[in-house]
Amino acid sequence: MRLDPLRERAILDATSELLSEVGYDRMSVDQIARRASASKATIYRRWPGKEALVVDLVCNHLQVDAPAPPDTGTMRGDLIEAVTGFCRTLEQKHSLIFGLFPALLNSPELAAALRDHVPRADITGTTPLLDRARERGELSGRVDPAEIKKITEATVWYRLFFTGDPLDRTFVEETVDRILLPLIRAWSAAGT
Repeated sequence: MRLDPLRERAILDATSELLSEVGYDRMSVDQIARRASASKATIYRRWPGKEALVVDLVCNHLQVDAPAPPDTGTMRGDLIEAVTGFCRTLEQKHSLIFGLFPALLNSPELAAALRDHVPRADITGTTPLLDRARERGELSGRVDPAEIKKITEATVWYRLFFTGDPLDRTFVEETVDRILLPLIRAWSAAGT
């Protein structure tokens, strides 16, 4: 059942705020209802439970403000700007990500629902970046943008979750110079 758009937005905003503040495990439908000035019955008419509400929020309503991949004139420059943009996007959603992460480990159903429904837009901008590099003659062969995207995301996620070190310019340049450029060039030369 669809709700009035303003009521639905209030509930989704309350869910997002509570995920960021207390996390999925400690968030309840009661808290969401209070924060949104809605009844639990209103929430349950639209979503069967907290998990469905969170899946709907993440998959259909969460805005990810990823900048368009810039054209700096070089593959290295484009990569630096793309990785920087991805880092800034994750920093903006840091609290929400950390609020949701433990639930993904403890709730296989929620993790599976999110994996199945989260749009996988290329927020790292890898595809146009590699196309431009090929057009400029910086790459001799094809490189699978999906593989570069996975490596970029894994490197940034690892730093965000496991080391806790800043996603600063030094990190971005080291990632580009030590990991991404050597891989891209090797894969391009091999014709992958």
